[in-house]
Amino acid sequence: MTKVLTDARSIRIKGRSFLAVMLSPDLPLDQWLIRLDDLAARSAGFFLGRPVVLDITDLPIDKAQLKELIAELSARNVSIMGIEGGRPSIAGPGMPPILKGGRPAADFEVSEAEPVVERRNSEPKAPPEVRPVTQSLIIREPVRSGQSVIFPEGDVTVIGSVASGAEVIAGGSVHIYGALRGRAMAGSIGNASARIFCRKLEAELLAIDGIYKMAEDISPGLRGQAVQLWLDGETIMAEKLI
Repeated sequence: MTKVLTDARSIRIKGRSFLAVMLSPDLPLDQWLIRLDDLAARSAGFFLGRPVVLDITDLPIDKAQLKELIAELSARNVSIMGIEGGRPSIAGPGMPPILKGGRPAADFEVSEAEPVVERRNSEPKAPPEVRPVTQSLIIREPVRSGQSVIFPEGDVTVIGSVASGAEVIAGGSVHIYGALRGRAMAGSIGNASARIFCRKLEAELLAIDGIYKMAEDISPGLRGQAVQLWLDGETIMAEKLI
């Protein structure tokens, strides 16, 4: 006689990666929070609904100070999904988990190389081919208010405008072939050589490799102009495009 076994319904668990904003505070924390408040005030909704990782690598704080910092961020509607760079003992109950193994992005998909074994009358085995992944993303329509384009693997080109309240985030450079009225962030994964190009500059916020410039920081002579922006040290430079 054959028995039919009815198992309880299984739970499906999948892995998935998301792009998170990395916040790296510095001391004194009260002054750093003031600068954070300034950014949030000048770019409303910047952290709203966005996953944030708190990087405390080499930051000399204890568990109590970390807990207070997370509470200060929570009061500002900055939700910390994890902590990077901290020893496991610094996190307590109710605090975000300690994250390890985070990486900005992979420019190449590399399979694990097999060891090369030298054999008699044979050549060493060639290493596996390294194939680059897609390095650019082209958006063929305007980016409307409330929309986010996030592409950490390379450049983003928008054949149209970026509306106020919209944002484009690229691991490489950002190219806007229309008006840039929203936010553009280039070099989002640590690329200081990334640039921002736009046909008409009316941006709410510009950032390259984590250095940002707000609308009121932009020279009046550049507003409404075709402009390119790049990073020189920790200063965003800009010039008109001919």
